[in-house]
Amino acid sequence: MATIGYFLSSEEHPGSELVTAAAAAEKAGFEALWISDHFHPWLDEQGHSPFVWSVLGAISAVTEKIPVTTAVTCPTMRIHPAIVAQAAATTAELFGKTPDGRARFSLGVGTGEALNEHVLGDKWPTPEVRLDMLAEAVAIIRELWKGETVDHDGEHYVVENARIYTLPSYTPDILLSAFGPKALTLAAEIADGFITTSPAADDIASYRRQGGRGRTQGGVKVCWHEDKQQAAKIAHSLWRTSGLPGQLAQDLPTPSHFDQASELVPLEKTAESVVCGNDPEEHAAALREYVDAGFDEVYVAQMGPDQEGMIAFYEREVLPLLR
Repeated sequence: MATIGYFLSSEEHPGSELVTAAAAAEKAGFEALWISDHFHPWLDEQGHSPFVWSVLGAISAVTEKIPVTTAVTCPTMRIHPAIVAQAAATTAELFGKTPDGRARFSLGVGTGEALNEHVLGDKWPTPEVRLDMLAEAVAIIRELWKGETVDHDGEHYVVENARIYTLPSYTPDILLSAFGPKALTLAAEIADGFITTSPAADDIASYRRQGGRGRTQGGVKVCWHEDKQQAAKIAHSLWRTSGLPGQLAQDLPTPSHFDQASELVPLEKTAESVVCGNDPEEHAAALREYVDAGFDEVYVAQMGPDQEGMIAFYEREVLPLLR
């Protein structure tokens, strides 16, 4: 049976609420956590974007054994890969291992979006260049995690006399978010696992066929609410951006641009594509789609403010259906 995890949305909640939800999810029986890493929310209506590394430190203090993966960090532009390496090493040391000896922290990485990565004034690169940057960044992170002094003069990054002194007792897995064949190939070449947000069995097959190892993780968003119509309105208000086609999600630079573009996404489309309401069978079916596709781990996020109610609903009515 796949691991069922809870997805903490940094776009919708301040750090304090994310920490509370992480502890509640562990207590409710969720087996793992995802947490998003953003500088901006997708829409102003979402309203938040705390610094993920501060939040992770607090989560490590209020949870006991639940593992967590960033979903995902972009280690290429907004934050230099050497700094990501240090942040992730410290976070892994704080989390330590589960009682049965498994690592509690994994670093999920991806090529990012202009929304978050353009904020220092850098030109937003082409997809091919972004993949090259990510590959070089991952190599730097792995070298620094060896605890030795690193000097690197590459195509995209320079590292001079850098050494990470505080290291965890284990080397964290690096999982790579991949959408499209080129990203899947890179994930198979350099990553310890594969991350995506669609129940695509073909992507898992491609990843494995190209030599991809380790865990596969998938994420899905739902909107739990006692009133199904109200749930659809909440989902559309906060996450209508999920209906944008093509490369828009990667290339639009600000929440206001996402607001403008997502005006083209009707409420009906959101209601059709997102599980809304309080039917436990419908919620379970959304997660089973990922399980049936072959994912090792499935993470579910609540669209809307009521994380407490959704977590309690899943503990009471949905998680038992999945086990």
